[in-house]
Amino acid sequence: MYFRKRKSGWRHHQYKRYQTVVGVLVKHGFYDFVDNSNLLRFIPFRHRYVSGGRLLDDEEEKLNHWQRIRLVLEELGPAYVKLGQFVSNRPDLLPQELCIELESLLDEVPPFDNAEAVAIIEKEFKAPISKIFKQFTEKPFSSASISQVHKAKLHDGTKVAVKIQRPGIKEVIEADLEIMGEVAGLLEKYVSGMDVINPAGIVEEFKVCINEELDFINEADNIEKFTRKFNGDKRVCFPRVYKEYTTTRILTMEMIEGVSLATIKEGNNPDYNLDLIATTLSDLLMDQIFEHGYFHGDPHQGNIIIRENNVICFVDFGQVGILSPRNRQVLREIIIGLVQKDPRRVANATMKLSTNSEIINREQFENKVFKIIDKYAGVTLHNLNLSKFFNDLFKLVISSKLMIPSDLYLLGKAITSLEGTLRKLKPDFNIIEHIEPFVRKMILENMSPYNIFKDVYTSLSDYSDLFRNLPGGLRDILNQFKNRNIKIQFEHRGLEPMLHKHDQISNRIAFSIISSAMIVGSSLIMHAKIPPLLFGISFLGFATFVFSLLLGSFLLLSILRHGKM
Repeated sequence: MYFRKRKSGWRHHQYKRYQTVVGVLVKHGFYDFVDNSNLLRFIPFRHRYVSGGRLLDDEEEKLNHWQRIRLVLEELGPAYVKLGQFVSNRPDLLPQELCIELESLLDEVPPFDNAEAVAIIEKEFKAPISKIFKQFTEKPFSSASISQVHKAKLHDGTKVAVKIQRPGIKEVIEADLEIMGEVAGLLEKYVSGMDVINPAGIVEEFKVCINEELDFINEADNIEKFTRKFNGDKRVCFPRVYKEYTTTRILTMEMIEGVSLATIKEGNNPDYNLDLIATTLSDLLMDQIFEHGYFHGDPHQGNIIIRENNVICFVDFGQVGILSPRNRQVLREIIIGLVQKDPRRVANATMKLSTNSEIINREQFENKVFKIIDKYAGVTLHNLNLSKFFNDLFKLVISSKLMIPSDLYLLGKAITSLEGTLRKLKPDFNIIEHIEPFVRKMILENMSPYNIFKDVYTSLSDYSDLFRNLPGGLRDILNQFKNRNIKIQFEHRGLEPMLHKHDQISNRIAFSIISSAMIVGSSLIMHAKIPPLLFGISFLGFATFVFSLLLGSFLLLSILRHGKM
């Protein structure tokens, strides 16, 4: 649905927001992109031909293409910053250089006023703040684009952290999501190659993700799921959620007292055992991935707090990844294949993860997998970098046009983030050495009589279903042939940009013919001295001549602006 098709209730400020988005793109040097995407109509007519020649300032001129994209997203606000962070986990959709640049997007904004924070709390709970909290700290200790966090005390003296959604942010993001959806549609229609990236699908996936993040009850549920899954595990703790003080816009949880992992350095904190912390973090990640299939999506240093006795506490559960039992099993196969240097096993497991089957040459794919494994075959455990292995494997998946679940890219980012955290904590730490026990356990589990019997039983069940449903399926196909209901559908792709270009060419030709005809006609009128006359010159002929000259000038400017004569 495009702007011209909008319902009558389309609001003026949303049109102004379109102009803002387009203006920011032009400001940072993306005028050609705006023009090719048919977004130029949102720039006032008088500015269209001036904007194309705008030069970047000296500082921005030094920036590359990807850095300017990051600046665009930061300037457009929270929804676009979150979109950038979201797609930074998808190297299958975007160039790796852009993904790396988007990871540095700034999500820090000034806090909103304390009076607004209090008003939101009182509106959500329909009670004065004094009846909800015994004490509420005015100044937040953390502030981001969607929310900020305040310290508070319940009436029983419990210290809590109160996460409050930024006022009006939901409405702003909803309006921006609508614009993103329409721009995505324009990109697919007018920009060549965009149908492969599927921007409309990305926006829809992002819409689901951001709406979940805007509902703080989802985050509360995530915390409680982790708490249940690791119940009784004394190595780790999670903040307690106070559901009676939690709504879609307010999240009240236990205030975790401890030291942020970002502030702990080797030799500076004698109270903490860094070897034990690093080992525990590694083991916890393996438990999350292979045992529970539920992992923290952003385990960087700032989201990890160390308490007494080296107990680890995770915070910020806005990003959580989920792995199905099947995907966990496939990941086990990949890890076992890496350790056993078995390329066929890794290749087969990788293709099982795929949701499509576009590999033309399976043998060639296995050879590429073999090269990746061979690259790490001579590397000692101490020097093996697990995140680099997954990055190489993901690059192969992308180049082979395989589609895998988005949660697996989030998993790759989580492993990379945690491995980087561990190496900062202990430069000589190697995560592979701590994966080995899990690998041995996985190999033994795969070879156990129970799992072998389970696999055989599953295979027999699948074959039984196939043979049971085969006669009915064949009967349906024959009936369709018999009743002449078989239809063949053809779908053309990639013609829209060519048709759009043909429209532009024919419009220019028509424009040129009309301008030329008007110039010739006005010249004849002036030569015939058709009244009214002004200083002996036909006024009608002169006015028509000037108007046609302006039309021709605009056409010439348009051609020159695109550098095509």
